[in-house]
Amino acid sequence: MAKTKELTPAKRKNLAELTRGFRSIVLFLFLISGLINLLALTGSLYMMQIYDRALTSGSIPTLLVLSALAIGLYMFQGGFDVVRSQILVRVGARLDKKIAPLAHRVAIDMPRFGFSTSEALERGRDVDTVRGFLGSQGPAALFDLPWMPIYLAFIYFLHPLLGALTFAGAFVLTVLTIVSEIMTKRLHGSTRKAAVVRNTIADSNARNAEVIRAMGFAGRAVDRFNDANGEHLELQTKANDISGTFAAISRVLRMLLQSALLGLGAYLTIKGELTAGAIIACSVAAARALAPVDLAIGNWKGFVAARTAYERLRETVIALASVEPPMQLPAPKQSLIVDKITVAAPGTGQVVLSEIKFELLAGQAVGIIGPSAGGKTTMARALTGIWPVLRGNVRLDGADLTQWREEEIGKHVGYLPQEVGLMDATIEENICRFEPEPDYKKVIAAAQAAGVHDMIVKMPEGYRTQLGPQGLALSAGQRQRVALARALYDNPFVVVMDEPNSNLDGEGEEALTQAIHGIKARGGIAIVIAHRPSALVAVDLVAIVQAGRLTAFGKKEEIMTPTAPPTARPAVAMLQTPIRRPA
Repeated sequence: MAKTKELTPAKRKNLAELTRGFRSIVLFLFLISGLINLLALTGSLYMMQIYDRALTSGSIPTLLVLSALAIGLYMFQGGFDVVRSQILVRVGARLDKKIAPLAHRVAIDMPRFGFSTSEALERGRDVDTVRGFLGSQGPAALFDLPWMPIYLAFIYFLHPLLGALTFAGAFVLTVLTIVSEIMTKRLHGSTRKAAVVRNTIADSNARNAEVIRAMGFAGRAVDRFNDANGEHLELQTKANDISGTFAAISRVLRMLLQSALLGLGAYLTIKGELTAGAIIACSVAAARALAPVDLAIGNWKGFVAARTAYERLRETVIALASVEPPMQLPAPKQSLIVDKITVAAPGTGQVVLSEIKFELLAGQAVGIIGPSAGGKTTMARALTGIWPVLRGNVRLDGADLTQWREEEIGKHVGYLPQEVGLMDATIEENICRFEPEPDYKKVIAAAQAAGVHDMIVKMPEGYRTQLGPQGLALSAGQRQRVALARALYDNPFVVVMDEPNSNLDGEGEEALTQAIHGIKARGGIAIVIAHRPSALVAVDLVAIVQAGRLTAFGKKEEIMTPTAPPTARPAVAMLQTPIRRPA
């Protein structure tokens, strides 16, 4: 983890903005904890006065006054304790409000770089972990620990031997806490990694539930999950055994210490060096002095989890450190240049595309064909900025994609992925990409361009139809056409379509062809990745990608003929069905 002193000024500023105001809150909580701990001496002092003054004098008024004073002090202590608890809860909520959007932003980006969905969602769980810890008793114990010397000084004032015994007990309990931390730190890290593996398998099983059920390997899928879960449980059990053992030892030592203090106090009282009231006062004060240590040990697991989660969130904030955004550029209208790009698969680092170079001008459409696993989908991800390029550039009107603001590039690029996934929202919200105040004319225009408007308005709720998770309320073909409308929304300059007709019928393919014609007519650029020739009716150019390289690029009539270059013929042969021309 990078240290703050090694960070750039922008990143330090981002971290400072994240924790702005927390330092003063921590200082206030520290001071209020001091008041709580001072007031917690009420019980000890009350016992001393009862046994040494009220009982010896037999004065009822003295007893009443002492009791009333004690009740008042206890009420103040309780009030301060409530205030501290409420502040901690609100600090957790405030931290959640600041970090949760950043964590979710990272969760969206992480799968692009080879992380699993479970690993990505860990950032959101980290926020919950930190907030939950701040609302527990753990922080109160940590704020009370620095005030232990108050009780030690009070007990030492009663008698030095009592103070020494209490200090020795507190020292032993503190050592136990440190040893517990050392022994469980590595186990907690391994347990978290095992939990991520288990959750990844569970997520994969849930997403492939239909296939698992249809082909009857649910039992083997459950066994695979059970193996991962067993490893997680084994590590978690070891960590809990260590934490539980030290917590039990701590409780026993604490009770033993209290009994030892009572015995030593009785001995000192018999010797005439201590009063009976001081014995009770010492016992109460010692219990209060050791309570934060005992509570800290009991909440140590939560503390370790919260600390680890906060460190990951801190790294998240550093990764998203505010930097000077690129200058806003005018909308692209001229060209898309792919300049010798090399792309590697995130996570593995394996090069998938190498030295790809071509240029498209406004009003052109290109069809990209080639064998499976040749790199076509990777090219789509590189052209849309989903996957970063190792070398080379993808340029819109001469400007590299990195020079465009993210919210701006989204207006100029439409994308229809191979695996269509619609959001759990309405059709309108999906098409307009969650614009807060969408222009209904643009929504309808996009739907009409995709040939899906008539289908939508025939639904009972029309554009306000809720699609459910992954858009399962629609058929595969309907989802693909709605996703095409989303890609066409607001007339982006470049529209990248990966297997756009894989689930379409004849009517849908005709609508796709008309959509490509429409993109060309308005001066846009269409990029169509296809295995079926019907998707290439409206394209002007054809590119062939094989084994991660561009083996042919040119006019469709030149590439899609028997006289095509020898390296291109295997890919051309994949398209067995003749290309249908629109009527």
